[in-house]
Amino acid sequence: MTTAGARPDEMPSDQARTEEALRLLSGVPVTLDVAAKGVSRGSGVYAWWAAPSVFSELPGAPNSSVPSLRLLYLGRATSLRGRIVRNHLRRSGSSTLRRTLAGLLMAEGYRTVWTDRVVLVPEDEKRLTAWMHAHLRLTWAEDPEPAPVEADLVRRLHPPLNVHGVDPEHLQPAVLAAKDAYNASSTPVQP
Repeated sequence: MTTAGARPDEMPSDQARTEEALRLLSGVPVTLDVAAKGVSRGSGVYAWWAAPSVFSELPGAPNSSVPSLRLLYLGRATSLRGRIVRNHLRRSGSSTLRRTLAGLLMAEGYRTVWTDRVVLVPEDEKRLTAWMHAHLRLTWAEDPEPAPVEADLVRRLHPPLNVHGVDPEHLQPAVLAAKDAYNASSTPVQP
């Protein structure tokens, strides 16, 4: 959905861009290995999908191309490749998604440490990345101004792992509790 080089009067409306993004995000989700090789450096929105057995207590809209997968999280990026590959698949310190997943998985023994914030210990960063590769799939859509597209899609689809931009009645208590548990799992060392 690239519109680079288009004149302002040729730019699709926010609604048209949202519909096109939704169409692309609803396509067949790919494995994270495929995504890491194929995702562009352009800006856009992305969606994380999983089987209903992953966090079975959480709702999620089914993927229209693969109904056995459901939506977990929506995000936006100025560089899709950078956000997905360098942040979401590597570092809990810079990824809200990773911190939320770690919070939901704390009962499995994920460990954290305080740096300038709570982060997973290096071994568990690797373990979470492996878990993501085993359980999650991804779709994305390029867009030159992804913020309004993401905001509209979050309001419409209520991804269960999203907190910001979600109507209060769609906030998931289990996700809020997991985020709190993760954030409380390590504190600064007192001198």
